[in-house]
Amino acid sequence: MGYHRAGFDVIGVDIEPRPNYPFPFVQADALNPPFDLSSFDAIHASPPCQHYSAATNATGNRSDHPDLVEPTRTMLNDAGVPYVIENVVGAPVRRDVVLCGSMFGLQVQRHRLFETGGWMLWGGAPACRHHEHDTIYDVTGGAGGPNQRRRHHMGRTVKYHNAEHARDLMSMPWASRYGCTQAIPPAYTEFIGEHMLRAL
Repeated sequence: MGYHRAGFDVIGVDIEPRPNYPFPFVQADALNPPFDLSSFDAIHASPPCQHYSAATNATGNRSDHPDLVEPTRTMLNDAGVPYVIENVVGAPVRRDVVLCGSMFGLQVQRHRLFETGGWMLWGGAPACRHHEHDTIYDVTGGAGGPNQRRRHHMGRTVKYHNAEHARDLMSMPWASRYGCTQAIPPAYTEFIGEHMLRAL
């Protein structure tokens, strides 16, 4: 959605069905897409993050999840068009840009790394503004629960309440609860997309 708002025509690819996806969608292995990637103006890739996430590391089952950043990077370099790889902090992705919900006025904590290939984002990203909120919401995993609280800077971080609350926090009214927990807010890719369009 963010790239669409920035001015791109978007086609989505995922190996799993995504019935709530709001744009043309192709169900396929993203590492073996059924079309020529060099025919696109730009490509955004979000390899599964579970192999690199802190939550997976805490449960000790990292090896149960695929490590796909390097094969994704190889595929994108072979395509020869500008690209973005997005993933969680801890993933083997260059920290060309680091974005957080609070940079865009969102009351959600979700730091993500963006590696840019074939283009550069000049000027950097806005500053985090966690300190402006007494409460920041964590939109991951299950919802709610009084034991799912932690401190953040000058306030507290708590779990989102339910699916409707997750959609509101993430600005994703079309998404399921699970979709919100796996996604990044569209504000991130709108910011990236606007800069990418100027660079193309």
